[in-house]
Parts: sequence; structure tokens; C-alpha cells
Amino acid sequence: MVNFDLYYWPVPFRGQFVRGILAHGECSWDEHDANTIEEIMGREVNKQPIGFMGPPVLIDRDSGFAISQMPAIAMYLGERLDLLPTTPEGRALTAKIVNDANDVLDELTLDGGREMWTIEKWTNFVPRLQRWITIFEDSGTRNGLSAGSGFMLGTENPGVADIVTSILWITVADRFPVIRRIIEDTSPTIWSLSKRVGDTARLAALNQKSFQDYGNAYCGGEIEKSLRHVLA
Repeated sequence: MVNFDLYYWPVPFRGQFVRGILAHGECSWDEHDANTIEEIMGREVNKQPIGFMGPPVLIDRDSGFAISQMPAIAMYLGERLDLLPTTPEGRALTAKIVNDANDVLDELTLDGGREMWTIEKWTNFVPRLQRWITIFEDSGTRNGLSAGSGFMLGTENPGVADIVTSILWITVADRFPVIRRIIEDTSPTIWSLSKRVGDTARLAALNQKSFQDYGNAYCGGEIEKSLRHVLA
């Protein structure tokens, strides 16, 4: 059993990718409250576990290794838990998919809430969101993914690319029915893959626990309020 400490806010959002990979890998981990996170963020950089501006941060208890930035954490866990393809090309494509997911989160929150959503902004954004969904579909179909079978990179079992894809779309779809319909209509293939991976026992249990722990929250703050307002 691999044990970790995870520092992330009490919402799903970016930290959910890390939780999902840990859950899929049957790992145990402890999470820390917002006060602890804020205390570590306020330290001098050389007194932090790793120099970082904001969570998530992951600490591997076995080695004491600390890493921040969601894509870097996802790739580290992929190596650690044997959830990456065996080829350099497959590893590079995994990193590409993880970074695409990270970009989608930035766009859904207007770069972390630098602006707030309006109906006009959302209307103009929908074609871009559809293009993102199509990009994910293209990544999968080039490797044999179909609505009924296969995985993002043509592997026999789900890996980091599949876990991240599923959590990206399932997490937002479960909390915003309008976005769910966009995903379903734009790419039945990606929706099917997301459901197949998300319905596996450990990820389904994580999703249920997230609703128990965080309610219907997604990213939190004023940006979530503005997103809910335009999608009401």
C-alpha cells in the first residue's frame, strides 16, 4: 500500500484528478484542511515541502518526495503506480491529455476567476468547449477508442489518460446539467468512455464520497457562483 499526503482545497476541481489516480491505484492518503494549506502557502519558499504558489501538493510518504502542479503530480503517480504506456510516445500523449484537461479547467473558470461569467461570455464560449471535447475524442479515436470499447491511448486497461479524461468530464457534468448535455451531444464517444471509467468501483466510490464531503461544489468562490448563474 502506497501512502500519500494530499494538500488541496475541500472541493473536487483540480485536486479531483489526483484523488482519482490515487483511488484507482488503491492508495491511501490523508488530506489536510484549508488552514493547514494556507499556513504552508504562507511560509518562506525554502520552508515549504516544495516551492509552490497554490495546491495541489502531494507528498509520497515512502520517500518523502514532494511535488506540486497537477500535471506533474499526475505523471509522477502514473510512473509510481504503473499507469502509463510503455512507449515514449504514449507517455508524451498522456502528458498532453493531462495538460489539455488542466487548460479546460482554466477556461471554465476564466483563468481562476480573473473575470466572472456573463451570459454573453458563456454563449461565446460554448463552441470552444465543444472543440475541447472534440480534441479529446480525436486523441482517443486515433488510438482505437469507440463509444463501446477501448481506451484513450489504445491500452488494454485504463491509465492516467483515461482517469483524467473521465474525471474532467464526469465531475463537471454531474454538477452542471447544461454542460452534461453539451458533452453528450458533442461526443457520445467521450461521454461513454468517461462513464465506463467513472463507473469502475473505486472511481464511483470517490465520486459518491466527493458529494458527501463537498456537496454540489465544483471550484468554489465567486467564479462558481457566476458559472451557476449563467447556467441556471
